[in-house]
Amino acid sequence: MIIGIPKEIKIDENRVGLLPAGAEQMAAAGHYVLVETGAGLASGARDEDYLGSGASIVYDPAEIYRQADLVIKVKEPLPREYGLVRSGQVVFCYFHFAADRGLTEAMQTSRSVAIAYETVKSADGSLPLLIPMSEVAGRMAVQEGAKHLEKPRGGRGILLSGVPGVAPADVVVIGGGVVGSSAARIAAGIGANVFILDVDLKRLRYLADVMPPNVTTLMSNPYNLKKLVASADLLIAAVLIPGAKAPKLVTREMIRTMKEGAVLVDVAVDQGGCSETCRPTTHRDPTYVVNGVIHYCVTNMPGAVPRTSTFALTNATFRYALEIANKGWREAARTNPEIAAGVNMVEGTVTHPGVAEAWGIPVTPLRDLLE
Repeated sequence: MIIGIPKEIKIDENRVGLLPAGAEQMAAAGHYVLVETGAGLASGARDEDYLGSGASIVYDPAEIYRQADLVIKVKEPLPREYGLVRSGQVVFCYFHFAADRGLTEAMQTSRSVAIAYETVKSADGSLPLLIPMSEVAGRMAVQEGAKHLEKPRGGRGILLSGVPGVAPADVVVIGGGVVGSSAARIAAGIGANVFILDVDLKRLRYLADVMPPNVTTLMSNPYNLKKLVASADLLIAAVLIPGAKAPKLVTREMIRTMKEGAVLVDVAVDQGGCSETCRPTTHRDPTYVVNGVIHYCVTNMPGAVPRTSTFALTNATFRYALEIANKGWREAARTNPEIAAGVNMVEGTVTHPGVAEAWGIPVTPLRDLLE
């Protein structure tokens, strides 16, 4: 199989879909790997490293899409890539279709096979290809929130940890999953006063056991949300429904009750965001202000730390990519339910219910297409 690794073109997206170590293993398995020149440079992988691992360097991204049977990316194709994706071609990356109708329609039109990192699901219900980037984004949410709380950036002028005789900041985390627990742990380690909300009582019990004493767990309900959002210096929204739009838990009215110069980091922006005031931003222009509240809604947060996040991501994605390459996507989906869960679209047909529900599109169960 011919494997294509294009350079990411999303603004300030510095990750790459496959590192030289993965290219070497693909080549050893009998596959031909094409890498766009400079694709891995920001992650510390030079063209020479790929060449030494048995890959070939390509200078025209259109050639990657023209030749490759399997395209491995990090982020979704952007409009100028839509016309390059071929019928029957497998594209393996983060898609987040439920947040982007244009992308959904473009991939339907291309009649490609879209396998989404974010919906690959293990038997225990975990999302193995979201976990590493959720860990990065959760940690970064506190880092970015702390930065934008500084007065020169328009924030309240609050130090998360406080100092002796001065109270620490109140950090409120909505969602106790991987992002939320990662954020809470970092904020607590800095010394902030942390509240974490979730609807799962079992999860809250677990968090109460493992978190330090400056973390308070609370049931997520409208009453608690309103009260804590109003008191937050830093609000981190981190609720995910796999493959579907994020629930709008933080309303505009709640935003109006927040302190002047408070910061909202909406990590769920890839899936539409948990706040009604959320809109996508970039690393170059990361924030905007609504009712005096600084909103940080960057859609590819881990792209800012590619030397960490690319390694974390490819550690998780490679075994699935190799299985798809070795077996072909149909056999891989037939024999591995984790990969089957990742298939969102097949040659114009939507197979993931979350995507179908988001845009009112008919859904066809994948098993019907495989049979």
